[in-house]
Amino acid sequence: MFKRRDIIRRDYLNRVIKNMRDFLLSDKSREFLIFLVCFLIAVGFWLLQTLNSDYETELSVPVRLKGVPNEVVITSDLPSELRVKVRDRGTVLLNYALGKKFYPIFLNFKDYRGSDSHVYISVTQLERSIRGQLNASTRLVSVKPDTLEYIYSEGVSKRVPVKLYGKVSSDQLHYLSDTIFRPDSVSVFAPSGILDTITAAYTQSFIKENISETYLQHVNLVEQKGVKFVPSSIDVEFPVDIYTEKTVDVPLYGVGFPKGKILRTFPSKVKVTFQVGLSRFREINAEDFRIDIPYEDLLRLGTDKYTVKLSKVPHGISQVRCNPAQVDFLIEQISAEMD
Repeated sequence: MFKRRDIIRRDYLNRVIKNMRDFLLSDKSREFLIFLVCFLIAVGFWLLQTLNSDYETELSVPVRLKGVPNEVVITSDLPSELRVKVRDRGTVLLNYALGKKFYPIFLNFKDYRGSDSHVYISVTQLERSIRGQLNASTRLVSVKPDTLEYIYSEGVSKRVPVKLYGKVSSDQLHYLSDTIFRPDSVSVFAPSGILDTITAAYTQSFIKENISETYLQHVNLVEQKGVKFVPSSIDVEFPVDIYTEKTVDVPLYGVGFPKGKILRTFPSKVKVTFQVGLSRFREINAEDFRIDIPYEDLLRLGTDKYTVKLSKVPHGISQVRCNPAQVDFLIEQISAEMD
């Protein structure tokens, strides 16, 4: 069975070879080969003529800053490259594209260090270094950017807090119990004139809605010209807790009453119901609330019913309500003997 299959495969291969040989030896094949050779020669002449014409192209030349002292922090980086537009014959430009490697132009920090921490360098000062790497026939048309600049700080820094610039919200059954920054403050380096104006480092804007579990986001800090934050990015954690309801009995207190007068309310306590995260359910008690009733407010009412207002409410609770919402009150005159 295998021998028969090998014989069939060999016969098929022989037929293919014979057909190719017949085609190559035919008159049509010779005509096609002559046409192909002529076409390639014509393309070669056209390409040579084309490459001998002048064209413009844009090249990239690296730029590096060297000799930066240890006590100096570059707060606004130097551009990493110059975009150089040149004009020359196509053959020369093709060499630039395929084989020419440009070496970096090094700027020595001490050559541009002065009283001002903001350094500007005109590229006209660098044209000699650029031309030194170009062919003699190449004409320099333009250089971008036309001015290099960087800002540095000589070891001047301070710590500033991190603040959120964004929006994160939970679904209806949960709430955000906290916002945790890691780290919660960063070092900021800048020239003294800029440093004095910086009071915080803000995160880049982001939005996350309807979360139902603790959410962690790695986010970059907003960049400012001439300012360097260390670190430049942080982690922000948003712990999520589930709401539960709790009720406590809170007494009412009269404040500002003159000597010889006291306040009596009916009832003497109200039930305060609120929503709180499950993790804080046990730590919130009646002592965390206070209801003060000012004497002057009662005199202006003109009625014996007072609408309850909470004077003190703990942080991190919501949906607070009092029952009853109004209480009856009586301002009682007490005798001197009782006083």
